[in-house]
Amino acid sequence: MTMPWFNVRKAAQACVFFALKEQGQINVLKLAKLIYLADRRFMEKYDCTMLNDRLVSMPHGPVNSMTLNYINGMMVDNEWDTFIAARERHMLGVSGPHVTLGDLDELSAAELECLEETWSAFGHLDPFALRDYTHQHCPEWEDPHGSSNPIPYARLFKFLGKAEVAEELEEKVLSERHMAAHLC
Repeated sequence: MTMPWFNVRKAAQACVFFALKEQGQINVLKLAKLIYLADRRFMEKYDCTMLNDRLVSMPHGPVNSMTLNYINGMMVDNEWDTFIAARERHMLGVSGPHVTLGDLDELSAAELECLEETWSAFGHLDPFALRDYTHQHCPEWEDPHGSSNPIPYARLFKFLGKAEVAEELEEKVLSERHMAAHLC
């Protein structure tokens, strides 16, 4: 079930950004890691989340849970389908040649900058190197031993060097979600 505070169109556009960087099609594990690292970078720079997603620890590292559900075809939405083609094996691509970076109207300049910075830093890595990177450099991830465990925003903010305000920043994210849910 999609939550009213989760912008499916924005998540799809963030995925499209990385797929276009890979000539229109990207490995799903690589995509999941890049999405997480971009959102993490955004939180580090701006003290808020880019995708307003649920963050979880999974065996292959930390992920944005709802975005991953769309990537894996476990959730469907017309907004997603406008930008993203159906998953084929381990690959996800843009819905067609008509989709370009210019179509990413849900993403702010700051968000596009974080996506670009993430691509510049990690785009050259293969999926398993990215997985290993998140295991070694994202201390908020804890091995769930075959399951999944939530990553509280406060925990992530703590590891981003914001321990003194981590609880306040998490409360801000949750408060914004609460307001968004009641506006719908």
